[in-house]
Amino acid sequence: MSETPDKSFVSHAKIIGVITFVSRILGLVREMIVARYFGPSSVLSAFKYAFVLPNLFRKLLGEGALSAAFIPLYTKSVKESDGTSHAAFASAAVSLQLTILVVLTIVVELILLATLYLGDLRYETALAIKLAVVMMPYVVFVCAAALLGGILQVHRRFIASTATAILLNALMIVAIIFVARRYDLSSDLGQREAVWWLAVSVLVSGAAQVALLAPSLIQCGFRFHLTAHMWTPAVKKMLLMSVPVALGLGVLQLGVVLDKQISLMMSPQRATETAGHFLGMTYRLPMEIGALARLDWAQYLYQFPLGVFGIAIATAIFPQLSGDALDIDRAQFRTILARGIKASLFIGLPASVGMMLVALPAVRLLFERGQFTFHDSILTARSTAIYSSVIWAFSVQQILNRAYYALHDMRTPLMWASINLVINLVVEIPLLWWMGESAMAVGTLVSFLIQTTAMTILLCRQLGLPLSELLPESGKMLLASLAMISPCAAMRWLVPWPDNHFGYALALLSIMTVGGVVYFATCFALRLPMQSLIPARFRKRNVTAAAAVDVAAEP
Repeated sequence: MSETPDKSFVSHAKIIGVITFVSRILGLVREMIVARYFGPSSVLSAFKYAFVLPNLFRKLLGEGALSAAFIPLYTKSVKESDGTSHAAFASAAVSLQLTILVVLTIVVELILLATLYLGDLRYETALAIKLAVVMMPYVVFVCAAALLGGILQVHRRFIASTATAILLNALMIVAIIFVARRYDLSSDLGQREAVWWLAVSVLVSGAAQVALLAPSLIQCGFRFHLTAHMWTPAVKKMLLMSVPVALGLGVLQLGVVLDKQISLMMSPQRATETAGHFLGMTYRLPMEIGALARLDWAQYLYQFPLGVFGIAIATAIFPQLSGDALDIDRAQFRTILARGIKASLFIGLPASVGMMLVALPAVRLLFERGQFTFHDSILTARSTAIYSSVIWAFSVQQILNRAYYALHDMRTPLMWASINLVINLVVEIPLLWWMGESAMAVGTLVSFLIQTTAMTILLCRQLGLPLSELLPESGKMLLASLAMISPCAAMRWLVPWPDNHFGYALALLSIMTVGGVVYFATCFALRLPMQSLIPARFRKRNVTAAAAVDVAAEP
């Protein structure tokens, strides 16, 4: 294997951030086109609901449980390898994953087909299941791509594995433009015919993602061979570690599925429909048509800065944490963890405040055209602002989960994911008949705020990392973020912006500029050591193909 590049996790995070930013921009373009041609229709809600199933298994068996268990073990194997054992472990892990995925896909497809045949389903629910049948094989490709991407991450090759999401967005954009030219998407019939092409584009993108990783895998010396000798001690340990991670992610994804199901059940399919029926009970529908699609767009907007910065930092830091967790005193682990948390807050806190303030002009600029109306903008912006208030918590949570996984503590994230699910449902369901679809965002806000705070305190105690090392600089970041509110609010509400897309763009750009200037100026005035939050160099253990040696280098 080639020698690991001497770069800090922040340098890698910048690379990941740039590529992720490009992917998110393409994703944003994709959602803008979808909103224009489909609007928050019941057909689009069915597609988004159907896509939850392959996404569920992607997070569980791809970038989630197996990757979280695989990366620390593969990192250790590379350090201790004689040049072949880590390659054998990787091949066995990928072979086992593919076997599980193929069997799982066949079983799920049979269950879906049986549900269609035996169930008495609403049309949109039946459409969602049919679309899920088409997209389910995507799981095999995308999960394999996630595990192969984990191999590249350990070898500090982040570009190809991060760029895979670009393919999904690009192919879906092509599909949407194609169907917009071929079908009348202003009609319900046209949308029902066109949505199948979107499902097919998802499936094709999965195969393309695996193909994209092949050259980088070859360059780092990895040669995959399908092997029947999969049940090795290392693979057994990986599976043992992945079970609690899978359960934790399963609970989290169960929450996502329940939220989607609630949105589908609590919103009408037709404008004249006002009541729903469940287990013989009749209830008033508290949401409006297209609630699921609008909530999905709101989540996309708040996840934009999270994906570009928060997940980029967490992805880059994970291999380093996995290596430093092997040290006896874990001093370097505590240093990297503290820096990761503060770097996440440094970006996450102003992003939370900023997104809350620009929610409406951002939604109107990006989505309000064609089938997406001003009323849809109001509802989407309201949910976006609520979700955005805890962008900082989502960012820190990414660091915390990976820190626990690096320490081989899979139970704590599982426990708190379960608590998160309960809190979310307890908060959001009673609020539905008062706040409508925005109640879903409130449940997410409260649950993640509690989870992130509790897991930070517990981890700091476990590692002997005093909170006093985090609070002073975090407090200054919070003050600098709050300082943005007045000038940004003045720009938002006092300036008479034109009521058109040019005015929305001008308002958005002006608010972002003022907010950025105020934030960094306040950080400077408070003498916040911004450079120390993302230091240029750390010491780490580097690895060559021949042996593990200690070197002074950036992680």
